Amino acid sequence: MPHRHLHPSARGLTAWLAALLLALTCFVTAPATAAQDFEPLRPGDTGWRVRELQSRLHQLDLHSEVVTSRFDAETQTGVATFQRRRGWNADGVVDQRTWTKIVARTTEPTSDALHNVYTPGRPLLQRGDRGMFVRQVQARLEQVDQYDGDVTGRYARTTVAAVEGFQAERRIPVTGQVDRRTLDRLKEMTREPTRAELFNIVPAGPPLDPRCTTGRAMCVDKSSRSLRWVVDGVVLKTVEVRFGSDELPTREGAFAVYRKSRDHVSNLYGTSMPFAMFFSGGQAVHYSPDFAANGYDGASHGCVNVRDRAAVEWLFDRVRIGDAVIVYRS
Repeated sequence: MPHRHLHPSARGLTAWLAALLLALTCFVTAPATAAQDFEPLRPGDTGWRVRELQSRLHQLDLHSEVVTSRFDAETQTGVATFQRRRGWNADGVVDQRTWTKIVARTTEPTSDALHNVYTPGRPLLQRGDRGMFVRQVQARLEQVDQYDGDVTGRYARTTVAAVEGFQAERRIPVTGQVDRRTLDRLKEMTREPTRAELFNIVPAGPPLDPRCTTGRAMCVDKSSRSLRWVVDGVVLKTVEVRFGSDELPTREGAFAVYRKSRDHVSNLYGTSMPFAMFFSGGQAVHYSPDFAANGYDGASHGCVNVRDRAAVEWLFDRVRIGDAVIVYRS
């Protein structure tokens, strides 16, 4: 059969079709290759990819504004939350599916965002402002040792200086004004101020255990032999108490009232325990006729004895199930 030569134009068309076929093949297989090349991001990783991940998570309210280059616990929690919301395996590891979805839901981080360069936000509080909001900021600044002075509710020079110091130490634009970024960072580092902190109320007597300064608590101090009823850091009642003997000591620690019995009589000892507020097994705060008659010449069987009947009745009527009982030494 005679050999046929392709016309030059036919040879060119053939070459073009072959090149097109190769390009289409590469286009189809490229995503699979990219998927194979994707390196997951895991806890403990460091580097620029982590910074970008953290910045994108911040856009989704899943990470603080500060990026660190370290895939830490905060980053893992943010990733796991993102995965959990979609019904995926929430292991906190960024595989390709997770990364693709995060990128699709966010915008390219700016250079400022990646380098923690911030611009001031709209002021929420500034010099000249007054009120409870100012008190709360001052009390929180005092908790982090940034504010030294009475909580006044007046945003004056000392408050401006405290806010400036707080901002400078955290690479927030130093304005002396409280913007959203400053307030959020301050709240992250502090707890809700107590009434005592907001109004400069100093407890009488020895220092309160820190566990007594929030919520409702019977604060029982073995050193001063006192029980103080404290609500939101404010001492509302103080009574003298005595405790168990060396053989039957009153337990120390943090407890909660789990039972109340107004006219209680001990099944074990057959003794009267009026206004009993049980906090640990059979140990309770209650009125003691023996303590009232003999003072500290004696001891309880582990309970916290009160000798002022009127005071313990007042306390019994106010204490609720679940209120804290803190027994400690000052």
